[in-house]
Amino acid sequence: MVMVAAACGGDDDDAADTGGGGGAAAEPVSGSISVTGVWTGDEQQAFRAVIDGFTAKNPDATVKYQGAGDNLPTILATAIEGGNPPDIATVAQPGTIRDFVTRGVLKPIEFARADVEANFDQGLVDLVTIEGQLYAVLFKAGNKSLGWYNVPVFEDAGVEPPATFEELDQAAQTIKASGVTPYAVGADIGWPLTDLFENIYLRTAGPEMYDQLATHAIPWTDPTVIEALEQMQVIIGKSDNLAGGTRTAVQTSFDQTVPLVFGEPPDASMLFEGDFVRTNINKDTKAEAGTGFGVFPFPSINGSPPVVVGGGDFAVMFKDSPVAQAFMRYLATPEAAETWASEAGSLSANKNLDPSVYPDDITRTIGAAVREAESFRFDLSDLQPAAFGATAGQGEWKIFTDFLRDPSNPQATASQLEAAAKKAYQ
Repeated sequence: MVMVAAACGGDDDDAADTGGGGGAAAEPVSGSISVTGVWTGDEQQAFRAVIDGFTAKNPDATVKYQGAGDNLPTILATAIEGGNPPDIATVAQPGTIRDFVTRGVLKPIEFARADVEANFDQGLVDLVTIEGQLYAVLFKAGNKSLGWYNVPVFEDAGVEPPATFEELDQAAQTIKASGVTPYAVGADIGWPLTDLFENIYLRTAGPEMYDQLATHAIPWTDPTVIEALEQMQVIIGKSDNLAGGTRTAVQTSFDQTVPLVFGEPPDASMLFEGDFVRTNINKDTKAEAGTGFGVFPFPSINGSPPVVVGGGDFAVMFKDSPVAQAFMRYLATPEAAETWASEAGSLSANKNLDPSVYPDDITRTIGAAVREAESFRFDLSDLQPAAFGATAGQGEWKIFTDFLRDPSNPQATASQLEAAAKKAYQ
């Protein structure tokens, strides 16, 4: 099912060293490869700049990129079924990568292991190492460990962006006393609540326990889960902490929460979600960066180190060739990451990227949190069977929404999560 590294040209001397932490430099490669990715618009232009950086080092190589957008899963599935996948593609879900490996359609990239390990968190390497073989590199990262806040509301209340969970609660109570509700939460479906839980759990239980919960190696009734649910009560446990109260929050979509915080006048002071919130702010409000909105890393809990829950797009290889190998290794380099970050302002998990390349202070803050994190962990709900982790009206999404309705019994919620997990893992 999987090929040994030697069978796919695993010797670093056979592929061009592009400065990512591999072996000695080799001769430039030649030939043509195709790449299919989700990126369109500005991100497509940025990725073409990455390609230009690669071909500048390999002038006899050609890289043809197809930006498929939301149609990527269909286009990729059709190409694989037809026996003619692209040489390289991007995939957002680690579960899909594992499925491709099981089906025998992906090539391992052990030849790039030194490059990937030199530049990325080990957790990201382990996530896409299957039966001892490395299969992907996370090229685009997403940061879902962020608090977005209304700058004038914070200033009027005399509070600073919190660094700890205790400071967060103190700031929330001060803001509430000033006449503004602390939080906006949209839980009509439930995924913003799973993101909130994951951030709390990673900080209270730690990365190793997070990894075990992600694979159901420990039950959802484990004391660490109950502790995290109890910490969630600090934010969602009181109805008057939430814009419109609990009843409104369970009927509110995520998109509706952004104007609640950054509209005129604001109904809440802050919300927790990923870097994509900035797009919603620009689209749905008139708030300006720095004067209208700001961002802070998700606060530390009980002295927890900097960690990030995130997501992103992995590059994987369907066809093996010297050009494909060299390009995969190039995608793992700081040079490729810096081109990507500077051209589109998109995030990279490459720890050796120079953060000054990000185009503005907000993006630098978000990117620095990823780069400086001691651990980067993929969104836990996306690592579960879909029936448990990512389906409306059932599993985690429903149970966490029910917990928001009545957060008084974390033990009962943990038991419900475990029952749903057991069913999904059968």
